[in-house]
Amino acid sequence: MGRSSGAGVASSDDVLSCVEAYVDEQLGDSPFLLVGESYGGYLARALTARRAGQVRGLALICPVGRAVEQADRTVPRHQVLVKEIEVEPGSEFAEIAVVQTADTFERTEREVVVGVELADAEALARIRRRWVLNDEPEDGPAYGGPTLIVTGRQDSSTGYVDSWALLDHYPRATFAVLDTAGHNAQIERPELFGSLMNDWLDRVDHVGASSSA
Repeated sequence: MGRSSGAGVASSDDVLSCVEAYVDEQLGDSPFLLVGESYGGYLARALTARRAGQVRGLALICPVGRAVEQADRTVPRHQVLVKEIEVEPGSEFAEIAVVQTADTFERTEREVVVGVELADAEALARIRRRWVLNDEPEDGPAYGGPTLIVTGRQDSSTGYVDSWALLDHYPRATFAVLDTAGHNAQIERPELFGSLMNDWLDRVDHVGASSSA
C-alpha cells in the first residue's frame, strides 16, 4: 500500500521480511513500540514473535485474528448505526463504515483511501495467493509486554471474536470491543480510542520505569 515497490514480493512472508529488513535498517537492535491495523496487525503479531525482546509494547487495531481467511472469520453483518450523509452505493466507505458522517468520511479518504488508491494491485494479487504466514504468530512463547487490542463491535471485516482468541498469548493485554465502530474504529470512536492508546503508552512507560529503577 502506498509508494513502496512490490517487486519481488509474492507472499505475506515476503512482506514480513520487508518489514523486518526495515527495522534492521532504521532501528537495529534498539527497542521500539509496534502498532498494526487490520492485516498489519497480523504482521505485527508475527514481528513481535520474532523480536519480542525489542518490542516494548504492542497495539493491534481491528486486527486479523486467529482466522486469517475471510471465509473462516466470525464477523457480524454490516450495518450503519449513524448516518448523517449520503454516500456512493458500493463504495468502500459505504460497505465498511458504521458511522457515516462528514468527519468519518473525510478521515477515511485522507487516511485509508489514499493508500488503497496508490496500491500495487499486481503485488497485492500475488500476496493474496500466499496470504497465510508459514509460521503462526502465536505458536511460540507468550508475549509479556503491554498490549492493546482494539476491535469494533460492528466490524464486518475482521470482527472481534477471532481476536478474543488471542488473549491467552498476551497476558498483559487490554482487550476492548467498541460499540458503534466498524473496521476503522479509530476513526469512528476517536475519543475512546485515544484514551485506550494513552493508557497503553502509560503502561509501557511504567514498565520502562520499573526496568530502570
